[in-house]
Amino acid sequence: MQHQTLWILDFGSQFTQLIARRVRELGVYCEIRPCTDPAPEHLPDQVMGLVLSGGPASVLGPDAPPFDERWLSFGRPVLGVCYGMQLLAKLGGGRLGRGTSREYGLARIEPTDRPGPLFADFVAGDQVWMSHGDHVDEVPPGFRVAARSSGIIAGMVSDDERTFGLQFHPEVTHTTKGRELIAAFVKGVCGAVGDWTPGSFIEEHVAAIRALVGTDTVICGLSGGVDSSVTAALLHRAIGDQLVCIFVDNGLLREGEVQSIREEFREYRLVVAEAADRFLGALAGVSDPERKRKIIGELFVRVFEEEAHQLPDARWLAQGTLYPDVIESTSVRGPSATIKSHHNVGGLPEDMKLKLVEPLRELFKDEVRAVGTALGLSDARVWRQPFPGPGLAVRCLGEVTEERLRALRAADRIVREEIAAAGLERTIWQSFVALLPVRSVGVMGDERTYDEAAVIRAVHSQDGMTADWVHLPYDLLGRMSTRIINEVRGINRVAYDISSKPPATIEWE
Repeated sequence: MQHQTLWILDFGSQFTQLIARRVRELGVYCEIRPCTDPAPEHLPDQVMGLVLSGGPASVLGPDAPPFDERWLSFGRPVLGVCYGMQLLAKLGGGRLGRGTSREYGLARIEPTDRPGPLFADFVAGDQVWMSHGDHVDEVPPGFRVAARSSGIIAGMVSDDERTFGLQFHPEVTHTTKGRELIAAFVKGVCGAVGDWTPGSFIEEHVAAIRALVGTDTVICGLSGGVDSSVTAALLHRAIGDQLVCIFVDNGLLREGEVQSIREEFREYRLVVAEAADRFLGALAGVSDPERKRKIIGELFVRVFEEEAHQLPDARWLAQGTLYPDVIESTSVRGPSATIKSHHNVGGLPEDMKLKLVEPLRELFKDEVRAVGTALGLSDARVWRQPFPGPGLAVRCLGEVTEERLRALRAADRIVREEIAAAGLERTIWQSFVALLPVRSVGVMGDERTYDEAAVIRAVHSQDGMTADWVHLPYDLLGRMSTRIINEVRGINRVAYDISSKPPATIEWE
């Protein structure tokens, strides 16, 4: 099935992925392409419109990325956002100006008497989010001003009301009517009906997976995280016992994780590699965090390889690659500026000769969660917080021992229980406990103690690149501290981490 689609030409804005997510929230499929892509001879019929994103460059500067003007010749509706608006104005013969400084932050707009369809819900004083240096001083011939803000043109619309420019960002939550504006463009102007749903995704990809792998065996490295779990569930729906999931119990997992994997995936061909003793033995006496990570990573690959070699008929390796991984490996300025490669199973031996199957590579994280729910995965699995690859080893500062891990697991369980009881699970990016190699004096009953300290960490984040600490209620912090000290042997002091990223990191190691 060919879905109605919008294409976004990405000029490097930090908000480009957010535009795509807003479009997909309307049930309309959306793809992001580099702005440097040449226009095709013919635009596919299912492409209903084009969006020109914002970007860090100046349209008037020498570093402006090249753009093929033929993209504007197909007669499809076009929406230019920030840089995209300025580019439309420049190419159409308008006049641009350069501010003495960038305008970044909240602003108020006032629609004109003829604002066009995108501003139908706006009134004078509505809030928008600006982020620009250049601006449009005079709209091109064939356009009129749709809205103004603080003396500048905030929006423009072509006379045929098919091409639009916005100086602000409608995709961010700070623009209070941004979603309505995007919907007016996508559904009103472009005429997209919205047929992109979790159900349609599952139906189409089940058929595609069956056609791709045939009767071959597929291996999936199951970590228990959202991406690998949804990948496994989708493949199992498609090919059943042709899928073999390998879960490595490295002894560095949280309390109850191995049991929950066995229970939730009990109908799958599930291989649990019980390697806790091997990992803890290799980590004995090691305190340096980088050495820990290297030891764990290398040993994980060896254990995974040993289990994979027990499946000689396997031809495919399933990965939970997501759409942000794919588009981040494509640069708007050519290969020299590529952010990262997207394959996320690093270090697997080349002689495994497995072909990749990546069924989630079209999805954003929120869409992955929706598909997971539609596939019947538990809410706990679908909304599971990110968990580091090296596991509790990077939350157990200093030497990793079974005794210290036992205390850390118990404290972590208490924090998770209290966060859940407070109804905060889905609003917090990550919440956990780190065990510090610091002993302090305490008094419990009539006895003096000399035990370790634990620190609670809770952060808000969108993608883990930046993070702000969560202002947890004092009574919640008090309950967590009291329970940890009373219930966990070996910990007599609890602190709360109020540092953000940057300058701190989310994890302590």
